[in-house]
Amino acid sequence: MLNEDARSDVNALLPGRSTAAGTTRRTALQAALGMGYAVAAAPLMAQTAIATPAAGLDAGEVSFIVGGFKVPAYRAAPAGKTGLPVVLVIHEIFGVHEYIADTCRRFARAGYLAIAPQLYARQGDPAAYTEMARLMAEVVAKVPDAQVMADLDGAVQWAGANGGDLARVGVTGFCWGGRITWLYAAHGPVKAGVAWYGRLVGQASELTPKHPVDLAPILKAPVLGLYGEKDSGIPLDTIDKMKTALASGTAAAKASQFVVYPDAPHAFHADYRASYRKEAAEDGWKRALAWFKAHGVV
Repeated sequence: MLNEDARSDVNALLPGRSTAAGTTRRTALQAALGMGYAVAAAPLMAQTAIATPAAGLDAGEVSFIVGGFKVPAYRAAPAGKTGLPVVLVIHEIFGVHEYIADTCRRFARAGYLAIAPQLYARQGDPAAYTEMARLMAEVVAKVPDAQVMADLDGAVQWAGANGGDLARVGVTGFCWGGRITWLYAAHGPVKAGVAWYGRLVGQASELTPKHPVDLAPILKAPVLGLYGEKDSGIPLDTIDKMKTALASGTAAAKASQFVVYPDAPHAFHADYRASYRKEAAEDGWKRALAWFKAHGVV
């Protein structure tokens, strides 16, 4: 059975449910792009997806050990460079697929070492799922926040041993990863975060004992929240609740900010899906880079 938080994510993303035609198109894209897009996110907008070349980059799959488990990840960085600023890229509910890999390459072209760990590899392979609801119920809803925090710590350590400057670490994430971005900004050694349409409130559970609104007053790093006015899964009043919680917190909490894009839906940065809104996505990307620069990540 889906918990309340899982139902919220499914409702927010229902336009992306799989169809026979979408799955056929997805297969063709997987063959063309190598890494491929998550099947459960179909149908795709094949003509819209941004493709960032890997030429001049060290890019591809890596792994690191956390608690005896080999965590897979995708990383991209300028080839032959060290002392690089680091950005953790936190995936959507669909895991690390071509969209997330491409986002890493975009950061690499901006001078970062970007690493995107597969944060529920222990629970299952999101690439094996064709239905979003099953993916949420059988994999995503079973992922403990504590596991995610530990795996992100592991990704930071890997980056530090492979050309990254651990004095300059940022974190960003999308949808499921947007929520995790807020959590990690209260947990980990990062200088700034950028959360793209991540849920802010929810019921406490054994696996998810705290939500962003609960941790807002103790943020260790300022977060820029990028949200859509028409996001059916994240009501605007929850943003107001988060702002109130931030206002009574640490200096980092008080420095956090929100941008809400008029008429933008959930997943407006996801350039491979119908939810994509080019103007909002491009503006958000510019703001994300500027936020990291303003807070000492670069």
